[in-house]
Amino acid sequence: MLTSHYRVKLYAEADQMIRTHQAAGRNNEAHSAADGLPPRERWRAMLAVAIAISMSVLVASIANIALPTIARDMHASPSASIWVVNAYQLAVTVTLLPFASMGDIYGHRKVYFWGLAVFTAASLLCAVATTLPLLVIARVLQGFGGAGIMSVNGALVRFIYPRASLGRGIGYNALIVAGSSAAGPSVAAAVMSVASWPWMFALQVPAGLLSMWLAARFLPRTPLARHPFDPLSAVLNAITFGLFISALDGVARGQRVVLVLLELACSVTVGAFFWRRQLTLTAPMLPVDLFRRPVFSLSVATAICAHGAQMVAFIALPFYFQYVGGMSPIEIGLLITPWPAALVVMAPIAGRLADRHSAGLLGAFGLAVMTAGLLLVLFMPAPAARLDVAWRLAVCGIGFGFFQSPNNRLMIASAPHDRAGAGSGMLSTSRLLGQTTGSALVAVVFGLTHGGPDGVGHGTRFAIGMAAGFAALAMVLSSLRVRQPQGV
Repeated sequence: MLTSHYRVKLYAEADQMIRTHQAAGRNNEAHSAADGLPPRERWRAMLAVAIAISMSVLVASIANIALPTIARDMHASPSASIWVVNAYQLAVTVTLLPFASMGDIYGHRKVYFWGLAVFTAASLLCAVATTLPLLVIARVLQGFGGAGIMSVNGALVRFIYPRASLGRGIGYNALIVAGSSAAGPSVAAAVMSVASWPWMFALQVPAGLLSMWLAARFLPRTPLARHPFDPLSAVLNAITFGLFISALDGVARGQRVVLVLLELACSVTVGAFFWRRQLTLTAPMLPVDLFRRPVFSLSVATAICAHGAQMVAFIALPFYFQYVGGMSPIEIGLLITPWPAALVVMAPIAGRLADRHSAGLLGAFGLAVMTAGLLLVLFMPAPAARLDVAWRLAVCGIGFGFFQSPNNRLMIASAPHDRAGAGSGMLSTSRLLGQTTGSALVAVVFGLTHGGPDGVGHGTRFAIGMAAGFAALAMVLSSLRVRQPQGV
C-alpha cells in the first residue's frame, strides 16, 4: 500500500509537470505571436500588406486623373462622373469602423483577406463596365474591399513587427502610402499613354491575386476580442455618413432644398443616436472615449479639414487643365505629380521633427504653407506655363507633408495603449471623411456652375478658393493643440 501510495503521488507530480510545461509552451507561443513574426516571414507578410495598401491608394488617385476621360467616353456630365470617385470614398467611409470592429472580433487576417478578395473582383468589374451606373456600382464594391484592407492594416503591422521595431514597421507602411500616392498620377499617365482607362483597373487583378496568396500564407493570426459585434452601431454609422454625403450630392443634382435639408437633419439626428449608443458600450465602434481628450478631437478635426482641402484640389484641377488648358490626360498626370512627390520628401523629415517639437506647431506651419500654395494656384495667370503650375503644386505638397506625419503621430500618441487600435481606426476615418466630403463639395460646385469650359473654369477657381479656406481652418485648429498634452 505504501508503494502504491508513492506511485500515485509520483504519477500526479509527473502529470502536473507535463501540464505546466504545456501551458508554458502555449504562453511562449502567444508571446511570440504577439511580439512579431520571425525576420524571414516578416518581409513576406509586409509584402502582402504593401501590395494591397498600394492598390487601395493607387485606385483613388488614378481615378481622379482618368475622370475627365471617363466622363467623355460615357457621355456623362462632370458632376455626374465625380461619383466614380465618390462611390469608392463613400463605401470606404461608411464601412471602415464596422470592419475594424469585425477585425477585433473575428480576426484581422480574415477581414483583410476577404476585403482583398472583394477588392480584386470589383477591380475586374470596373474594367469591363460599359455604363456609368455599372462603373459606380463596381466602385462601391471596390470601396467595401478597400475598407476591409485599410481597417485592419495598422493592427496587422503591430503583429508583424516586434514591439522594439514597431515604429519602423509603421514608418514603412507610411512610406508605402505616400509613395503610392505620389506614383498615382504618373502611373495613370503611363497606362493611358499606351492603353485605355479600363486597363488601370484591370492591372489591379493580378496584383490582388498575388497579395491574396501571400496573405493566406504569411499574415499572422491575431487574438480575438470577447465582445460581440454590434450590428445596430454599424447601421447607424452607415446612415449617418451616407445621408450626409447624399445631401451634398443632392445640391449638385439640383435636388429640392427641402429634401436636402431633410437628409441633413436625418443625418444629424441619427448621428446623435449613434453617438449616444457608443457611450453605453465597453468597446465602442466610434471611439467616443477618446474624443473626450481635446488634443484627439482637435487632431481629428484638423485631419478632416486638411484632407478635404487636398481632395478638392485633386478633383477640380484635372478638369481645369483638360477643359480650360486643353491638356491631355498624360500631361495632367505629370503636372499633378509634384504635389504628392513633395509630400513623400517632406513626410519623413516632419516625422523626425515631431519627436522633438510640438505636433500642433509643426502642423500649423505646414498648413500655413499649404494655404499659401493654394492661394498661389488660385491667383496664377490663366495661360500659366507648365513650370509655373508645377512649383505651385509642389508648395502645396510640401505644406501637406509637413502636416501629415506629426498629425498622425499625435493622434496615435494621444490614445491610451489599450485603445491604440481605435485611435488608428479613427485616423483612417478622419482622412476618408475629409476626402469624401471634399469630392462631394466639388460635385456641388460643378453642379451649380453648370459644366462646360466656362463653367468648369469658374467652378475650379471657386473650388480652389474653398480648399484654401479649409486649409486655413485646419491651420487654426492645429495651432490650438500647441498647449495641449501631446500623449498619455
